[in-house]
Amino acid sequence: MEDPHRRPENVSDKTVEALGSLSKALETTERARGHLFSFHQLTGTADLELDRAVALLREAGHAEWAERVEREILGRNVIPGHWTFQIVEAYDRTYYQAFKDLERAAVERLAEGRDHLYEAEMKEARRTRDHPDHTARPDSPGTRTPNSPFT
Repeated sequence: MEDPHRRPENVSDKTVEALGSLSKALETTERARGHLFSFHQLTGTADLELDRAVALLREAGHAEWAERVEREILGRNVIPGHWTFQIVEAYDRTYYQAFKDLERAAVERLAEGRDHLYEAEMKEARRTRDHPDHTARPDSPGTRTPNSPFT
């Protein structure tokens, strides 16, 4: 089987570099999306905690403040017309999915579908030959497996 991380013939250094940059940008977008999910979950957790705050305000004899929290904050849109799940959905539809699709199409068309060529070539240039922790692939002879009795 051919190495899925080996550069196909006729793929230039600039193409590998460009696809590496495109992949890095997508990875950064993946992180941004993760932060959106953090925002979504943290905001939801805060909103649910308001139930406890309202109950405690009532128990402490501050019914007017409990009612104000319920009326003004509990269940409030985070931006006009949107709860956080709607922001995540809009991001996915408008930007994230388009970016993923374009990056995949570029890799398919320009590198025969081979991912991470830039990183694979960097690994090859940086690894120490014949060192058991620097093997080219997981199935290379001599690869050490953590906690293996045979290493």
